[in-house]
Amino acid sequence: MKIHIAINGACGRMGQRLVALAKEDPQLEVVAAIDAATNPLQGADAGELAGVGKIGVPIRYDIPVGLRVDCLIDFSAPPGTMAVLPVCESRAIPIVVATTGHTDAQKADIEAAAHTTAVLFAPNMSLVVNLLFKLVRLTADALKGKGFDAEIVERHHRFKKDSPSGTAMRFAEIIKEEQGGHFVHGREGIIGERKPDEIGVHAVRGGDNVGEHTIIFTTIGETLELVHKGHNRDSYARGALLAAKFMANRPAGRYTMNDVLGL
Repeated sequence: MKIHIAINGACGRMGQRLVALAKEDPQLEVVAAIDAATNPLQGADAGELAGVGKIGVPIRYDIPVGLRVDCLIDFSAPPGTMAVLPVCESRAIPIVVATTGHTDAQKADIEAAAHTTAVLFAPNMSLVVNLLFKLVRLTADALKGKGFDAEIVERHHRFKKDSPSGTAMRFAEIIKEEQGGHFVHGREGIIGERKPDEIGVHAVRGGDNVGEHTIIFTTIGETLELVHKGHNRDSYARGALLAAKFMANRPAGRYTMNDVLGL
């Protein structure tokens, strides 16, 4: 039996890739394609929009009552997440939140939803990035108190709305959890020598870069760099689809990509 998924943000770049890749997957069936009511593409066939031909699923702003949805993937924007979250809660639909840029209050609401439905909330859906989270934690722990400076540089396309990326901030949070310290977002002017407890976070925007993160641990005499480069959006879309398969029909609770990867 196929896993029925809904995609929130179906008109966006990631949403379209999710539709296209799900069509190729014999385990999955897209049954709902959701986007803002104000989107002029309302009513268009989600498959045609994604360039894979008609799939008989129109873009709409809600999930039809009575429709079986085993998991919803949210790859939209913070307001889009908050629009579908109450529906997932009331109907106990597992949700994979891949959107970034939420406020602290919105993050708290997403976390609270885990009391009534299954919630996977991750700053990045790439399988390799989630493995890198673990490697960064191991490195930060091993080098704690040994005179290493930590800096993070992330690069994304010119269209990205939030900065720094949610992924970069997660790397920074992991380092802070292991070593302490505080975040510094860029540097300008005569600010004096670098403080030993700084965690530098720097964002580069330009072109069509789908995502690149470099985590630097450097000291006098040597440097270690941990790097991830996304070649295209499919790595994130495939990770989200794998997460949806894992989450389908799960009981209420908070899940992570570590659960999906078995880490």
